[in-house]
Amino acid sequence: MAPGTHTVTNQAPPLVGYDVFTADRALTEAVARHVAPGALAAAREELSLLGRSAGSAQVQEWAERADGDPPRLRTHDRWGNRVDEVAFPPAWHRLLGKAVSAGLTDAWSREHGHVRRAAGFLVWTQAEAGHLCPVSMTHAAVPALRTDPAAAAEWEGRLRSSVYEEGLRPARLKAGALAGMGMTEKQGGSDVRTGTTRARPLAADGEYALTGHKWFCSAPMNDVFLVLARADGGPSCFLVPRVLDDGTRNVFRLQRLKDKLGNRSNASAEVEFEGTWARRVGEEGAGVRTLMKMVAATRLDCVLGSAGLMRQAVAQAIHHCAHRTAFGGLLVDRPLMRNVLADLALESEAATVLGMRLAAASDADTESERALLRIALPAAKYWVAKRCTPLVAEALECLGGNGYVEESGMPRLLRESPLNSIWEGPGNVQALDALRALQREPQAVDAFLREVGAARGADHRLDAAIRELLTELADLAGIEARARRVVERMALVLQGSLLVRWAPPEVADAFCASRLGGEWGAAFGTLPHTLDLAAVVDRARPVA
Repeated sequence: MAPGTHTVTNQAPPLVGYDVFTADRALTEAVARHVAPGALAAAREELSLLGRSAGSAQVQEWAERADGDPPRLRTHDRWGNRVDEVAFPPAWHRLLGKAVSAGLTDAWSREHGHVRRAAGFLVWTQAEAGHLCPVSMTHAAVPALRTDPAAAAEWEGRLRSSVYEEGLRPARLKAGALAGMGMTEKQGGSDVRTGTTRARPLAADGEYALTGHKWFCSAPMNDVFLVLARADGGPSCFLVPRVLDDGTRNVFRLQRLKDKLGNRSNASAEVEFEGTWARRVGEEGAGVRTLMKMVAATRLDCVLGSAGLMRQAVAQAIHHCAHRTAFGGLLVDRPLMRNVLADLALESEAATVLGMRLAAASDADTESERALLRIALPAAKYWVAKRCTPLVAEALECLGGNGYVEESGMPRLLRESPLNSIWEGPGNVQALDALRALQREPQAVDAFLREVGAARGADHRLDAAIRELLTELADLAGIEARARRVVERMALVLQGSLLVRWAPPEVADAFCASRLGGEWGAAFGTLPHTLDLAAVVDRARPVA
């Protein structure tokens, strides 16, 4: 018999062996809302299958191993030849293979493909987020390639494949391929037009040799990259395969891997081009416009990825508090802890509902929905990604010292949480992009106002917030310095409108009272005590 001091009591069991999808009411309701009845059963079945995998002990072990055994750079072989390879642990390839087979690189070939993929992306992020970088870029490369019919005809089928094959060899010999991008340079950061990578035309039409350095190039073992370089006609988009059709390796010098705060399972490299073979995609001088089609898709994944991290953090916090006793009762039943958990749950549900609404707009692909995306997507990316880190930090605190220990998984979530606010343009870039749409695209403003106005009259606090926002938008004096404030209010009003229309009354009431009505403090856990907080927490509780 074990000594009495070794008896374990009052510890929450691991959150394992559950369906991540069906345990998320906000997400399952969004899928039912945005998928037509005839396709809903198939969508639910595929997402539940993925959800059960994400919540399994096996996949959780893969995630720990992928994060704990980061990629390793191998520049040369034993004889001194350049190989420029990155070695990943088996767990990375298993996670990536599962993501590809689940259709997370393809929103383009199925009915309601963007909504179904978005829900899957949100679910699978909760397993492990790092490997979803190559998944996101592969999915996002398709609209950029479609600006060049010949390039799309050759590559789109490979990128939309549900088969993952690791290793560097000619893409024509693989059942599926992954794509990446190279835009950022040392001297420019987000100002990609200042790039100095040069493209020299070769004899064959559309072929070039690239020379330059890219400061961030994630997932360098992918099969092909869309790269921004300066041709005679201006910044242009180029397709750069890692391996050429004849089996020789393209010049793709991996200088070093970044030692990052989080996202440690994924390799982010500095890459040197020196006479690297490339094929132009689109016209010379149109590179930024072409690649922005890819960036827009990856920005939506930043929203979804943040929503996924938030959901997993909230699920872990509520699960812990539902099993942990303190001061004579379960933590989840203590009024102050319930306030904290309800506040976190509100933030998570608002992020999920907004991300899924934008995915539905991508599926609709009408002029009105495209206009909405031009203003709502940067606003959503700005706000949801910004809210991720404070939410995860508060959720970690709900577990106390247990949450600060690596074995809980919460530190991995916390390290990952700032990422989506930085990638594909940090906060200021998103705010300025939304501001640009406000100033230059009246149809985008109209689409946004129609969307938020759909809930007018349903909640007086939302109505007041819409009026205040209209006053703010009418005043262009010093608008750039106010851009963050304006875009924050836009995102909150949009979230409020969606929740008033679609969430249970207790959720919409609590959101409008706090985020729009001013009954909220500067930290989580400061909701009005008169709200139905128990119902909000119960709705967000994962059922293992």
